[in-house]
Amino acid sequence: MCSCGPGAGFSEQDKRFFDFKKHKVIFFDQRGSSKSKPFGCIKENTTRDLVDDINVLLKHLNIPKVNVFGGSWGTTLSLVFAIQNSEKVKSLLLRGIFLGDKKSIDHYLNGGVENDFPKEWNRFKGNVPKDSDLSISEYYLDQMLNGTAENRTFYCYEWVFYEISIFKKGITEMEIETIIQEFPFESLAIMEAYYLSNNCFIEENYILNNTNTLDDIPVTIIHGKQDSICPVEHAETLHNKLKRSIVYLEDAGHSDTEPAIEKRIIEVLKK
Repeated sequence: MCSCGPGAGFSEQDKRFFDFKKHKVIFFDQRGSSKSKPFGCIKENTTRDLVDDINVLLKHLNIPKVNVFGGSWGTTLSLVFAIQNSEKVKSLLLRGIFLGDKKSIDHYLNGGVENDFPKEWNRFKGNVPKDSDLSISEYYLDQMLNGTAENRTFYCYEWVFYEISIFKKGITEMEIETIIQEFPFESLAIMEAYYLSNNCFIEENYILNNTNTLDDIPVTIIHGKQDSICPVEHAETLHNKLKRSIVYLEDAGHSDTEPAIEKRIIEVLKK
């Protein structure tokens, strides 16, 4: 089972990791994401709802146990699902660890990337008026949901531009524009702002405080050493809390399109 998001959905490109003569894979768009309807809807859309959706999907397909593969936010959802449904998980393959805790969210939304990406950070935060009482994610979300049509598009675009501009080493503005046009960026922006404004709808340190429920599950972690969105120390912290984990730290950033990350994912899946 392959999961990503919140808001990105899956794409044809995600299928490149798998050998369909060997693997049976379930791809799904999370609530409000990509082809999911209603598009961009945040009503009844929480981490608990997404976990329930996975259980409904597995029951519908009559699948008692799965290997779970998730990237970035998908690692958060994969870990929460496994913690709450350990009997249904054969293994976890996690790329780009995001723990959904305050430390992880603050790094991404409160200046953790400023030293490495000052121009990108200043552009992102500069769209929020200095006299606003809202956090950056809350202000963006309010504009995405309640602003004029022009503002909705602008803030969705700027949210995604910020993410894509820092998720891969040496990315150019032309590459950023191309990537943004390849997927429904509005749902990614809305869902990320919504989930991060609500601490991913999980208790603080929920994942790290419940790793004991994963003691019998083999976990493979793949993480870029230069990941600016999800710092590598978060992957190391999780690895040190798990009993049956292997960690691969690659010469790469956050994106699964970086050669070292892509190669390692395919290598692990072949096993």
